[in-house]
Amino acid sequence: MNKIPPKLRKEMSEDDYYKACARQGIDCSGRITWEHALIFAGKQIQEKFAIIPLCEHHHLYGGMIKWINEYIALSRATDEELNRYSKAVNLFTKRNYLKHQYDSFIRENTK
Repeated sequence: MNKIPPKLRKEMSEDDYYKACARQGIDCSGRITWEHALIFAGKQIQEKFAIIPLCEHHHLYGGMIKWINEYIALSRATDEELNRYSKAVNLFTKRNYLKHQYDSFIRENTK
């Protein structure tokens, strides 16, 4: 696990989005943690769109469902950001796949 660079950590700590669980729902509990949802070339992506806030339950204590976290991060990314990382895996295709397969599940179970 890599540490978030200080400049990015400061930027995220000042952003209201990072003060609540990205998977807000009835199961949320504990403090907010930050999860690196996406990996590129075997390393965690150190960009704001790829790091999402999760409560302890959704990050550490059995509530983690990785594909939901990936979908949230991919949904936050701009096309330009995804283009930088769409090499071996086409992230545009992955984002569309997750959206079409699981969007209704996510709406029903995370809000």
